[in-house]
Amino acid sequence: MAVSGWTKLVIVSLRIKETDMPGIRTILLSESQRQSLEQGFREGRSHWFRQRCQAILLKSSGYSARDVAQRVGLTEQSIHAWIKRYESEGLAGLQTRPGRGRKACLDLVRDGERVRKVVQDERQRLRQAKAQLEADLNKQFSVKTLKRFLKNLSADTNAFPND
Repeated sequence: MAVSGWTKLVIVSLRIKETDMPGIRTILLSESQRQSLEQGFREGRSHWFRQRCQAILLKSSGYSARDVAQRVGLTEQSIHAWIKRYESEGLAGLQTRPGRGRKACLDLVRDGERVRKVVQDERQRLRQAKAQLEADLNKQFSVKTLKRFLKNLSADTNAFPND
């Protein structure tokens, strides 16, 4: 069974050492773990992921949780929570889990065809298309939301051109 680089990070256990200052725990990282965290800090897609990578790197350098929290802009409790999650899940644990945030009111799969048909019928009158869709789908949304959905819908259909 081949093990990917991300899985190896989860498998490798972290060692914690006590520093000269009482109460400050430092995470000992292997060279590959440090490189992965540095790469995540430099090239991560989300600000939050980069921030978490930086926090783990600073903590492994011997900084206290308070110093790391001030430098990164999180609370001490958050720093401890991210360290614990990194210890248990590795680099993948620093990613934001799916399901966070507000849910979309229009779904590409479920509502896409209906929206496309109504908008084609009411091509020049988006407000009327919106009113008709709200009645048909029994959902409330703004014209701006409808425009965003149409943009995503067109991007989704452009990704797979007809054969």
